[in-house]
Amino acid sequence: MIKNYDQLTSLEIDTLREIGSIGTGNAATALSQMLGKEVRITMPEVRIMGYNEAIEWIGGPEAVTAGVLVKMSGDVGGIMLSVQKLELVNFILETMLGQGIGSYEELAGLEQSALIEIGNIMISAFVTALSGLAGININLTVPAFAVDMQGAILAVPMAEYGGMSDYLMTIGGNFVCNGQEIPSHLLLSPDLRSLEFLLRKLGVSDG
Repeated sequence: MIKNYDQLTSLEIDTLREIGSIGTGNAATALSQMLGKEVRITMPEVRIMGYNEAIEWIGGPEAVTAGVLVKMSGDVGGIMLSVQKLELVNFILETMLGQGIGSYEELAGLEQSALIEIGNIMISAFVTALSGLAGININLTVPAFAVDMQGAILAVPMAEYGGMSDYLMTIGGNFVCNGQEIPSHLLLSPDLRSLEFLLRKLGVSDG
């Protein structure tokens, strides 16, 4: 029984990295189809790290960002978060609505709806890839949207799941469109029971 992420073998970690790579590739394809533009993703960096370390990695607790969050249930429980920094926000809004924003304070209902839709599509594409690879069923809640300091955005879900896991699987890569690189981060935090089940289904854990 896995008690914490420190117990994962190198094979298990490599398998999670492979999932991250395939999942983000799916997410980039979904984004490309949604926006009608060619979008690819650079080789994603997949890490498993503690809550505070993860926040620092995506820019620090006081950096304001937009986040789209869903909860997972079914065969795998936990949370998944799409972190939308201003570069990604403006890429989405300029493509979909023809106009970007100077700061998050300018986000109105229409812009928020576009960001939620894009975040949900990328998360769903990632989870679809994961479900297909492992042959499992994962249900997603309706996405929640927040603009706040990153520490605050992550505090609520981590408080809910912190008793099960203090670690996040963090996936960072850059979307590339028209030669422009745009930072992107997805954070996946399955509870430890789900992580063990997932690795067993993927054939890399005796469980």
